[in-house]
Amino acid sequence: MPKIFAIANQKGGVGKTTTTVNLAAALADTGQRVLLIDLDPQGNATMGSGVDKRALKASVYQVLLGLAPLASALQRSSTGRYDVLPSNRELAGAEIELVELDARERRLKDALSSHHDDYDFILIDCPPALSLLTLNGLCAAHGVIIPMQCEYFALEGLSDLVNTIKQVHRNLNGDLEIIGLLRVMFDPRSTLANQVSAQLEEHFADKVFKTVVPRNVRLAEAPSYGMPGVVFDRSSKGAQAYLAFAVEMIGRFNQKEPQAAAIE
Repeated sequence: MPKIFAIANQKGGVGKTTTTVNLAAALADTGQRVLLIDLDPQGNATMGSGVDKRALKASVYQVLLGLAPLASALQRSSTGRYDVLPSNRELAGAEIELVELDARERRLKDALSSHHDDYDFILIDCPPALSLLTLNGLCAAHGVIIPMQCEYFALEGLSDLVNTIKQVHRNLNGDLEIIGLLRVMFDPRSTLANQVSAQLEEHFADKVFKTVVPRNVRLAEAPSYGMPGVVFDRSSKGAQAYLAFAVEMIGRFNQKEPQAAAIE
């Protein structure tokens, strides 16, 4: 059974796609079998994995609507060495089309059910909004990884997201847990960033990952080359942070009792 994680945050621009792509590549670097699912109509995780979203014959859109089996839509990231269930602008129309379908929140979960033996980790890049696409990601996942910047407004958004996860846990997916909070785009020179980081550790304790991803130009440059940052410049501080994060994730789930955070 793979470990299926939704990378989610209702606030945009917080590094969800960067985290998904680089964690996928870093996990694959350790020998894990990884599938990245792009649930964002912008298709940034698709392009950042080196897959051309404009040339797709099938994508997650067809899979969600039952127009194609998941296997027929899979692409291989030659740069990241993981599989990709890609996305493009077609997916924007799925919001309306899914409304009338049976089990509309569980379409992705059902599509993945026959592929559990193929992967060790499945990472789902969710769009920055609570929508049917995000609900499909949360219903398919065992846990949520929350990337967030250490700034004031991020704390307000975090409260909303935790409430959303509680509702999904209660009404749609009783297996859903908060795996942890990942501090990204961190600037240690900022007093505010250090204060917010300390507040997170005080309030959420072991729900906060030990790894901290710094603000890093090389991570920002990598998508334009169709590469994860850990491949584009492995020696950069950002890449090293995501490689360390992958090791932290594997170590956590190699323990007898995974330390996922309970939803309280």
